[in-house]
Amino acid sequence: MASKKAKISMAKSLSRKTLSNTRHPSLATLRKIRLIATDVDGVLTDGGMYYSDSGQQIKKFNVWDGMGLALLGRAGLIVGIITTEKTKLVAERAKKLQITEVHQGIWDKLGVLEEMGQRYGVTLNEMAFIGDDINDVEALKGVGFSASPANARPEIQKIVHYVCKAKGGEGAVRELADLILSAQSKSGLPQMRKISSKKVSL
Repeated sequence: MASKKAKISMAKSLSRKTLSNTRHPSLATLRKIRLIATDVDGVLTDGGMYYSDSGQQIKKFNVWDGMGLALLGRAGLIVGIITTEKTKLVAERAKKLQITEVHQGIWDKLGVLEEMGQRYGVTLNEMAFIGDDINDVEALKGVGFSASPANARPEIQKIVHYVCKAKGGEGAVRELADLILSAQSKSGLPQMRKISSKKVSL
């Protein structure tokens, strides 16, 4: 007979799986999204901090996420990066993806979203944000559609509208991008052909 601890552990595991598989995003909500912003560490990356022998920090990004962000931008959505960390690596990654809204060293992420909304004429209800940790809470609660990677902190998974099936750094942002583009009928082979001719760098 399974121990009480084993049963509790199993119940928690099933609860997390159920959360991810049954919390379906509203098409009406996704169709309203005009701006999407993402955290970096634990979302665009796996959350690991890698250092070379010389002390240089290294981050691993996923090309699927890069394509997702590129697709969003070329479909006419505003794309932004908002992170508490501040590194040249993030600036270089954003430059490669042609993302101009890059905000580093930020704790008040909701404040940045509000400021962006004023500049672009976009309301918080028309924004999506994906984050994974407690410094993302206010932004996640403030936007019209919030998401987290599959391996986000448990307290974050409880408050978002959608928990991705993919983990941070393994396609979670692409998954969110695909949801939005599909809902807005802005994805598909014709769009891909058009984008490929522009030699998108991922």
